[in-house]
Amino acid sequence: MCVGLSAKVVRVEAGTALIDASGAQREISAGTLENLEPGDFVMVHAGVAIAKITDDDAAEADAVMEELL
Repeated sequence: MCVGLSAKVVRVEAGTALIDASGAQREISAGTLENLEPGDFVMVHAGVAIAKITDDDAAEADAVMEELL
């Protein structure tokens, strides 16, 4: 099973994005998604933004992760 992490996009430039995942920031590859902008929420797996998600999706994913940890 693979686990993705929801995160909010802080900055996008040249195929990379700075994301914030529960206060932890890191740069990831964002080349697979079009029209990614600061404020968007994404699902991240292995350092790559794999899908844009809604803020409701992000909140639900965070709640599930909190239950598991």
